[in-house]
Amino acid sequence: MKNAIQTIFQRGFSDYSMKYYVSNVQRKAANDIMLCRTDDLGTFTYTCDDCGHIVTRPCSCKNRHCPYCQTIPRAQWIDARKSEVFPDSQYFHIVMTVPHQLLPLFFRNQKELYSLFHRCSSQAIIELSQSIHGMGGTPAVTQLLHTWGQQLNFHPHLHCIVSGTGLSSSKKLVRCKEGYLFPLPMLMDLFRGKFLSHLNLLYLSGDLELPDDIPDHLAWLNLMDKLYSIDWCPYIKETFNGNGNAIDYLGRYTYRVAITESRIEEVTDTHVTFRYYDYKTATHESSTITIVEFIRRFLMHILPKGIQKTRHSGLLNNRFKSRNLNILSTLLKEALRHARLKGLKVSEIILVLWNIDVTLCPQCKGHNLKLSALPFHQKL
Repeated sequence: MKNAIQTIFQRGFSDYSMKYYVSNVQRKAANDIMLCRTDDLGTFTYTCDDCGHIVTRPCSCKNRHCPYCQTIPRAQWIDARKSEVFPDSQYFHIVMTVPHQLLPLFFRNQKELYSLFHRCSSQAIIELSQSIHGMGGTPAVTQLLHTWGQQLNFHPHLHCIVSGTGLSSSKKLVRCKEGYLFPLPMLMDLFRGKFLSHLNLLYLSGDLELPDDIPDHLAWLNLMDKLYSIDWCPYIKETFNGNGNAIDYLGRYTYRVAITESRIEEVTDTHVTFRYYDYKTATHESSTITIVEFIRRFLMHILPKGIQKTRHSGLLNNRFKSRNLNILSTLLKEALRHARLKGLKVSEIILVLWNIDVTLCPQCKGHNLKLSALPFHQKL
C-alpha cells in the first residue's frame, strides 16, 4: 500500500495523542510524516527559462524518521563509506545486543545508554583487535544503532562493520586471518564488563531514571549480579571481502525506519496488518493490531534529539581519519575510491543514480527548468 505509514498516522495520531504522552521530538516526527509531500507542507515552483512553463513539486519533510525521505541520504552515506573501504580486505558484520533485563532501563535513559552502548562496543572491538587475540592492530569500525525487532518491539542492537585490515601501533599494515577476527566469547566478556562498570557509575551518580522493577538499592545489586552471570551473545552475522560489499550490505540498514512500507499488508480505519519474520520458527507471519497500537510501537523508535544512529571509530575516528586513510592507501599501494556524489546537488545526484533529469521541461524538453519560488508552508 502506497504511503501506508502516512495514512496510519493521519487516521490515528489524534486518538493516540489523547491516550499517550507524546514528546516534542515524537510529535514533530509524527507531524512531518503526516505532512510530507502534501500541499499543506508547501510546494517548490520551477519555471522553464526557454518556454515559461511552470512546474510545482511537493516538499519533503526530511525528517530522519520519515520513511519517504531516506533514499538520497542513504545513497550519499553508502557512497561516502565506499571511499573508506580498503581494497582486498575482509570485513565482518558483528551484531551487538543487550539482555532483555536491561530494556526498561534503556527505554527510560535512551540518551545516556545509547551513547554508552556505542562507546563500550567500539572500545571492546578495538581493544580485542589490537591484542594478541586479534590481528594486532586498529581496525576501521562503523556502528549503526537500531532499536526495533520484527514486530516493532523494543530491541536495541548495534550493527557493526569491522575491517580485517588495520594499522599496528608502529603504523604497519596488519591483517586478520582468513575468516577470523577474534574470539567472540572474549568480545562478550569484555563488552559486558565495560558496559556494566560504566552503568553502575551512572547509577551511583544518580544520573539514571530507574524503572518500577528497581525500587531500591538491593534490587539494583540483584540486577547487576544477574547481568554479570548471563551471556550477552554478540555474533558475527556475515563476513565479506572488500570492494564495498560490506558497505552495500550495511547500507540497507542505514536511514531505515522501524518498518518499511513493503511489510504493511492492509490498513483499515481501525487496524493495521503487517508481515514479520519469526526467528524462532523461521517463517513469515502476519500480525494485526490497532492503528493506535501501531503508532505507539512506531514512536518508541523515534530517537531523542542529539542521538547519533551511526558512529565511526578506530581508523575512521573523525580526528585522524584522513591521516589514517592516506597511510593505508600508501601501504596498500592502491588509491582508495573517491566519493562520486560528494559535493553534488540533489538534482545532480538523481541524474547520476537514476538517470532522471529534474531540470528537463516536460513542455519543450529543454534543460532549463529552474527554481523560481520557495515554498510557502501553510502548516507547521
